[in-house]
Amino acid sequence: MTKKIRTPKLRGWTFIEVVVTIGIILVLTSAVGFMAFKYFDQAKIATAKAQVQTYAMAVNAYYLDCKQYPDPQAGGLNALFSAPAGVEGWNGPYVDHPITNDPWGHPYQLKVPGSDGLPFEVISLGPGGNSSGNTSEISSAH
Repeated sequence: MTKKIRTPKLRGWTFIEVVVTIGIILVLTSAVGFMAFKYFDQAKIATAKAQVQTYAMAVNAYYLDCKQYPDPQAGGLNALFSAPAGVEGWNGPYVDHPITNDPWGHPYQLKVPGSDGLPFEVISLGPGGNSSGNTSEISSAH
């Protein structure tokens, strides 16, 4: 007598099950993607604040050595990395690398004198990119 060996029936996924599964995966990944963009914006703001503070400390060190602030019309913050012509006492570089743009691609700005009676101010224009009433401007307040 021969014994029949039963093989289990393999049941695959139906087309509808595959479409529903892909739909669920897409919804979950899009929700994560939108949340990630929020964190990218926060990271850019934190980076700009840290760079503004670093440049402000370097401007103070420049002032201690040169007895004047960098001239915004004659290179501005670039005087922190390479010696400007005609300035005595320069003992830099005061930063590790040339001055870069802020995380939004705009150049950092130096105002001498600064606002509210401050001797100077280092500014990132923020995501808006203009200084005319921009509430997202990041400043050093020194």
